[in-house]
Amino acid sequence: MNTRSLARKQITLALAAAGLIAFGAGTVAAQAAALPQVQRSGAIEYLSGGVGHDEAAAIEAASAHWPVTMEFAVRDGKRSEFAADVRVEIRDAKGRVALDTHSGGPFLLARLQPGSYSVSATLADRTLHQKIHVSRDKPARVVFLWPAGTDAHSG
Repeated sequence: MNTRSLARKQITLALAAAGLIAFGAGTVAAQAAALPQVQRSGAIEYLSGGVGHDEAAAIEAASAHWPVTMEFAVRDGKRSEFAADVRVEIRDAKGRVALDTHSGGPFLLARLQPGSYSVSATLADRTLHQKIHVSRDKPARVVFLWPAGTDAHSG
């Protein structure tokens, strides 16, 4: 292979790599743009949302980087439909309220310190309870699934 064709091959590879990097950066930027704004309550950062395909996909992608992901849904026959406007109360192991908020969509991501928590999620006056354990090395994920007919406005 002569010098000219080697240089042309290197330029082609460099341009291809630059294109892939630009595509990846564009994808990350698009996901970040679709994420709802991070909020703070006391020492806890959280975000909630997921209404609409783009926002739901962005939250799903971001969830790996948050200690806790909660998902809210209502059973609809054999399927389930996303639920929104869920009141969420998280208490630490000593029973102190760590977070008390409303989730505006089917997802809530929270930055909780490692430990055990109890979570109450209320939709249309029906409250579900679950325990979660947050560790440093593995994000916790919990799904709250209400029976059919709990909320006529889910989805």
